[in-house]
Amino acid sequence: MTHTDRPAPTLDDFALLARRAFENLPSTFRDLSGDVIIRVDDFASDEVLDEMDIEDPFELTGLYQGVDLAHRSVLDPHPHPSMVFLYRRPILDEWCERGDVSLGELISHVLVHEIGHHFGLSDDDIHRIEDQA
Repeated sequence: MTHTDRPAPTLDDFALLARRAFENLPSTFRDLSGDVIIRVDDFASDEVLDEMDIEDPFELTGLYQGVDLAHRSVLDPHPHPSMVFLYRRPILDEWCERGDVSLGELISHVLVHEIGHHFGLSDDDIHRIEDQA
């Protein structure tokens, strides 16, 4: 089968790549991630895009929803489960535009970025860490 004979990766294909990316993270990183749920959708919901004031759904490749570890307290009621959303169509679009990384690498990058938010890191914090790596 050649590259031109393959269909676009499905949501299930993305979920498998995300699961592999998570499993390939260092064990301490995975352990600290706790019970984060990883979900793959084609795009962010209209409500999420409106809340974030994003007009073009292709601009959002991933999202963390939940109470990050830095803001949790044993005195707080049990929060809703933390979730990392990966958005298939925007990730595919970025992958095609970039052409310099594999799809698995890009999914892993977005996943790690969103898990960084679970740890309480800001976008600026994450970019500084990436720049130093």
